[in-house]
Amino acid sequence: MEPLRWNKSIELLLVHCQGEIGKVIVDGAPEIPGATMLEKMNYINERDDSLRRFVTLEPRASVNMSVNLLLTPTRDDADAGFIVLQSDRAHPMSGSNCICVVTALLESGRVKMTEPETTVRLETPAGLITVKARCEDGRCQSVSLDNVPAFVEALDKIISTPKWGDIPVDVAFGGVYYAIVDVKRVGLSIAPENARALAEAGIEIKQLIADQVRVSHPELPSVNQIAYVMFRDQEADGSVRTCTTLLPGRVDRSPCGTGSSANLAVLHARGLVKPGDSRRSRSIIGGEFVATVVGETRVAGRPAIYPRITGQAWIYGVERLRMDASDPMAKGFVLSDSWGPYVNAL
Repeated sequence: MEPLRWNKSIELLLVHCQGEIGKVIVDGAPEIPGATMLEKMNYINERDDSLRRFVTLEPRASVNMSVNLLLTPTRDDADAGFIVLQSDRAHPMSGSNCICVVTALLESGRVKMTEPETTVRLETPAGLITVKARCEDGRCQSVSLDNVPAFVEALDKIISTPKWGDIPVDVAFGGVYYAIVDVKRVGLSIAPENARALAEAGIEIKQLIADQVRVSHPELPSVNQIAYVMFRDQEADGSVRTCTTLLPGRVDRSPCGTGSSANLAVLHARGLVKPGDSRRSRSIIGGEFVATVVGETRVAGRPAIYPRITGQAWIYGVERLRMDASDPMAKGFVLSDSWGPYVNAL
């Protein structure tokens, strides 16, 4: 068999975290301009999104996944940098994707694995993430990430909706901004058979919130939009059932690390958790993270917490994408069968 005659290609490790796909680009990606990881993310979102579109849109990908772009860190205290690429834009941080990235780095040997525990420091647009991976026989058995400070922007913010009336929403930052809604407010439960209805409700609420709530991180002013709506419910065993909704209309398969961090900040603001306390987050398909309040801090004068998220990811394959200037679909495409009314959102 003759070798493929490819002049340029991108290699990815295929990884999932509790069912949520977080591919990791490990070779072949171009350099991204910017002095910091935040500037690099802004460059992708504001100047040139061709790489993001190439790896996240059809015909090479689908909306039900993320792709993590590994980059050389811009700071000396980081082992690697990464940016989360999704079908709508590049995002500054994701817990499940961070777990995917660490698993890919260690199990592929790109960062040296030390058993029984390896510390990895990742530069993200949201800040430095310190991760401890429990390792055995060359595998990551669990990954615990110390997330950036999480804080509350507003509790019980009333949002007017045509379909559900006035509903209270908690707005909090956990690496990105979330609007967190008790799922009963939309007359649903977090269950696989409701995934479509939850996705549609979450995206509708996200559009409404954009006109009614303004956010801007006090230290990262370009992080200035509510990225996701997350539904939550309380389980009988004290766990929190989570369902994060994403454009163009899907649900997170994992318990959502940044969303769990944001919700932990909400619980702390309400006096329901204190340093040392943990809460189990459970996804729509039963995957689990453990969210722990490691400590308290302040962000621009407002109370905040240091959240730790613990979970596990699995590498399930390798992918190589050909980059060919003659490919008419190099920029990717979207169709209304998967994007619905948001087909013109890009």
